[in-house]
Amino acid sequence: MKGISIVVGIAVLTASTTIRADELVWKTQGVTKDEIVLGMHADLSGVAATFSVGVVNAFRMRIDEVNAAGGINGRKLRLVVEDTGYQVPKAVQAANKLINRDGVFAMIGNLGTPQNNAVLPEQLKAGVPNIFPISWADSMSKPFHPQKFAIYAPYSDQIRAAVKYMVEAKGKKTVCAMYQDTDFGSEVFNGAKAQLDAMGMKFAEVTTHKPTDQDFTAQLTKLRAANCDLIAMGTIVRDTVIPYSAARKMGWDVDMIGTSASYDLAISGVQGGSTEGYYTAGFFDAPYAENARPAASAWIAQYKSRYNTDPTIQAAIGQVIIDLTVKAIENAGPDLTTKKFVEGMEKIQNYQDVFGGPPQGFSATQHVSSHASVIYRVEKGRWVRVADGVVGSK
Repeated sequence: MKGISIVVGIAVLTASTTIRADELVWKTQGVTKDEIVLGMHADLSGVAATFSVGVVNAFRMRIDEVNAAGGINGRKLRLVVEDTGYQVPKAVQAANKLINRDGVFAMIGNLGTPQNNAVLPEQLKAGVPNIFPISWADSMSKPFHPQKFAIYAPYSDQIRAAVKYMVEAKGKKTVCAMYQDTDFGSEVFNGAKAQLDAMGMKFAEVTTHKPTDQDFTAQLTKLRAANCDLIAMGTIVRDTVIPYSAARKMGWDVDMIGTSASYDLAISGVQGGSTEGYYTAGFFDAPYAENARPAASAWIAQYKSRYNTDPTIQAAIGQVIIDLTVKAIENAGPDLTTKKFVEGMEKIQNYQDVFGGPPQGFSATQHVSSHASVIYRVEKGRWVRVADGVVGSK
């Protein structure tokens, strides 16, 4: 089955793009009678290493379960992980190795928006599906491509849901924005602006910053002068914690809300409780053993037993990614090809993760698993769910 390439003789049309017939290639590699090879480029040594390690741990734990039970239709799963150090050139090198030397069947959980964007053109030309990258940028699902699948709502949908919730449920009237001057930050800002436009509102004030900035006095002074009662945050971890804490030190208790980029235990668990009250859009409940659902509790115990540490939110994301991937391979049947794998993923409907996230599913024209977000708030050092299944206005 290795190296079989089929050029599809029809064009795939979507609202945003046309994939020419000579661009859509179904190539099946990485499958033998005994094995399926999956690939991943991840950051195991750079600034996002804590994120990737949890995902990889969850992948390996689920894969070992599958293999211990005999595999899928007699085939064991093998995961090949390449470290990129969160550097785009290394991601390109890693992807080239995974696709051309290791001959992976599919890429799963590739980390980072710039890394994925750099790799995707050649990856898709090679006919290797990109399954659930660890990025919620619109480019992970747009333009539509039959071999691209994204998990949970993208950043733009998350912030739309977040702003809608705060305006409608919390009565916010003077909305402002603070976002980092990056592609990620711009995507969040544009999503928040689109939501305000849909509600007939405008930003009262907007500030930007570099991801490495550590002094937000100027931005906070400007936003406070505009009497903001809500700040939509296009920020990650450090550039969430610093301005939020600084605002409290100034005596300004303005509400701030972000995306899944700030849905992190490093934010909720800041020493001294300086992030108390911060809101964010997320996917599912954080894996706290003391209040987990029964199925999640069993997974948490298994993870802690194996790795001698508590699972992170990222590890929980990894569990959902690999579980959906396994289900798609099972749905594809014994004669596994890339096309049958894609069709197997498209058969998944109303999938419910063990952590309480929104139902997920796919179709031949819908490759984003969900557009709904769950809203969380930091309370006593824990992420607490305050609203379910929120979807922004269209």
